[in-house]
Amino acid sequence: MLTNKQLSAFRQILQEQKQDLNRYRENDHFGLTRGHDHESMGELSSYDNHPADDGTELFEREKDIALNEHYQLELKNIEKALHAIDQGTYGKCEVCGKDIPVERLEALPTTTYCKEHSPDQAVSRQRPIEEGVLMPPFGKFDLDDQNESVAYDAEDSWQEVAEWGTSETPSDFIEPADHYNDVNIESYENIGYVEDYENFIGTDIEGKNIIVYPNGQHERYEEELDEEGIMTSFGDLPAYEHDPYVKKNKEK
Repeated sequence: MLTNKQLSAFRQILQEQKQDLNRYRENDHFGLTRGHDHESMGELSSYDNHPADDGTELFEREKDIALNEHYQLELKNIEKALHAIDQGTYGKCEVCGKDIPVERLEALPTTTYCKEHSPDQAVSRQRPIEEGVLMPPFGKFDLDDQNESVAYDAEDSWQEVAEWGTSETPSDFIEPADHYNDVNIESYENIGYVEDYENFIGTDIEGKNIIVYPNGQHERYEEELDEEGIMTSFGDLPAYEHDPYVKKNKEK
C-alpha cells in the first residue's frame, strides 16, 4: 500500500509529464496538421527537389507521425494513472488486484498493471526477413566447431570474404594482432587441408606406403612435434631418405 507521500510524489511526476506532452501538442511541433510532408519543411512544391531529398523528408514525416502516436498513447496512460490516483486504486494491478512494486512504479509511473499481467508482454514473431541471414554470428548456420561439419558453410563463406578486408584493425583487439591478415575469424585455420602433414606426405594408390616430401612446412612440423614430444596420428613420420624416388630428387 502506497503512503500519501508516495502518492503525492507520483501525482507530481505524472502531472509534469502531462504538461510536457501537452506543450508538444500545443506548439504543433511536428507540423502534422499540414497536408504534405514538404509543407512541414517550408517547401511549396516537390517539383524541383531531388528524389533522394523527397525520400528523406518522407522518412522524417513518417518518424514524426510514429512519435506523435507514441506521445498520444503516453498521454492516455498518464490520464488513466491520474484517474486511478483520484479513485484510490493507483498502485494496484487492474487484473489481479495485487500491489504493484514501488520499484516498478518508479520506473514506469503510468502503469496500472503488475509485471505478470502487463498487456505489453506480447512479442511479435513477424520479424524482418533479413534477420534470417543476419543473426549472429553467421546467419542461421552453426559454427564448424559446433556441428563438426567439414562442408563449406556460412563461416567458410565469411572467412573467404573477410580475407579481402574488414573495418577491423589489429588495434581493435584486446590482444592486438600482428598483421591485418590476422584479424579475421580463425585466420590461423588451414585452407584447403585439415592436418599440416598433408602438405608434405604422400601415399600410394591404396593409401599405404606413406612418403615424406621435405619442404619448409615439413621442417616446422617436425620441430613442433619435437617440442611437444608427440607423434602424428599415424605414428612417427617415416624418414624420407629411405625412399629411392625422394632420395634421387633430393640429390638432384
